[in-house]
Amino acid sequence: MQISFCVVLFCLSASAFIECAPARFAASKRSNSDANTKTSNVQEGYASYYAEEFHGRKTANGEIYDMNAFTAAHRALPFGTKVKVQNTNNGMIVVVRINDRGPFKAGRIIDVSYAAAKQLEMIGLGTAWVRLEVLEAGSQTK
Repeated sequence: MQISFCVVLFCLSASAFIECAPARFAASKRSNSDANTKTSNVQEGYASYYAEEFHGRKTANGEIYDMNAFTAAHRALPFGTKVKVQNTNNGMIVVVRINDRGPFKAGRIIDVSYAAAKQLEMIGLGTAWVRLEVLEAGSQTK
């Protein structure tokens, strides 16, 4: 009788843990999507990059995109804002200037230029989990 009570108690404990695990995961997913919409001084989320396809085209602020410059696209930060971007997987850091709008793919918080992506060592991967910190707020909202 005592052994079966222990087995039942173990099974109940294990099922309670399994029931809680998806909720914790869902909470972390929510905080990621929250990071996508906040414009606080620090954000975390996925970064991607854009390169040859957009090289030479106009950006949202009217500049010509240069894939070899340290620039980036962000949905809400004012143009001209300087942002420190850190790849949290390898610690690499780059400072970029916001001159475009995007990214337009769900779950991403910033699109960096090819030069910035190279500095962050994310070229082969395509995306990386990054930490953004606003260093100097821009004034253009165009």
